[in-house]
Amino acid sequence: MLTLYVIKNCDTCRRARKALEGVGMPFQVHDLREDGLSAPLLEHILHRVPLMEVLNKRSTTWRQLDDEEKENLDANSARELLLAHPTLLKRPLLENGDEILVGYRDGDYDSL
Repeated sequence: MLTLYVIKNCDTCRRARKALEGVGMPFQVHDLREDGLSAPLLEHILHRVPLMEVLNKRSTTWRQLDDEEKENLDANSARELLLAHPTLLKRPLLENGDEILVGYRDGDYDSL
């Protein structure tokens, strides 16, 4: 079964859900804001996708961080930030077996 990691009020996440429904793929939803982001789940994701690829540097949360926090970011502090602020994780993330697709653009799920 596919797992779609989202934040429900995100427009891109809504489009991704509609796209999966449109191709008739069964999937489960994990809302990062409601269901949270645990350390084991984060490590599960990072085992498949590089840390810097899933860190959402375009988010409001990122922009609200002070410059010192951004400049001194290493792997450990980035993990801590993601656990404290799950909205820093790029979304949607679609887990399909051993692969995780990051983000969504129209047509991305047509081949599923």
